[in-house]
Amino acid sequence: PKMMTRKIKLWDINAHITCHLCNGYLIDATTVTECLHTFCRSCLVKYLEENNTCPTCRIVIHQSHPLQYIGHDRTMQDIVYKLVPGLQEVALIVLTLFQDYLSSDKSNLIMLCFLLKGETKSDENSNKETSEEKQEEDNDYHRSDEQVSICLECNSSKLRGLKRKWIRCSAQATVLHLKKFIAKKLNLSSFNEV
Repeated sequence: PKMMTRKIKLWDINAHITCHLCNGYLIDATTVTECLHTFCRSCLVKYLEENNTCPTCRIVIHQSHPLQYIGHDRTMQDIVYKLVPGLQEVALIVLTLFQDYLSSDKSNLIMLCFLLKGETKSDENSNKETSEEKQEEDNDYHRSDEQVSICLECNSSKLRGLKRKWIRCSAQATVLHLKKFIAKKLNLSSFNEV
């Protein structure tokens, strides 16, 4: 049977995929568990520093700990990224910029500024196959997996500590992955030394 398709304009659903605090598209969509209203995580967390009610319906989330009653909404974020072309890439660039700024690692900062302004030189000879290879490469980093933050502290006097002791990685990462990562960061010849 032939499926009926109906085109819907983005404008018609904009109210459902935008944050009512910043009026931008949802980034790191976070939903209030009490009323199911969704906002950007950073917007909602900032709002809840001073308030304990939902910004939309004013229902009390929790008297003293409202941050414990909000949750990441991966489904909504996936919908937003699918509906708004290029938003995920821009969000990733901005996040990388911010992390580089916080870590004082300015090496990528200038390059990312050029990317945001669209001033990168593109190779006019690139073909569709190269573009598909790049897309496969980008999708191979488990960015859409559930993420965990891990503190890597050195308890051995034999090894020096890492510059950054916190890392964020896929929940699917194994201890072996972490050992290889640490060995690479410490320039060790074998991950068995870790």
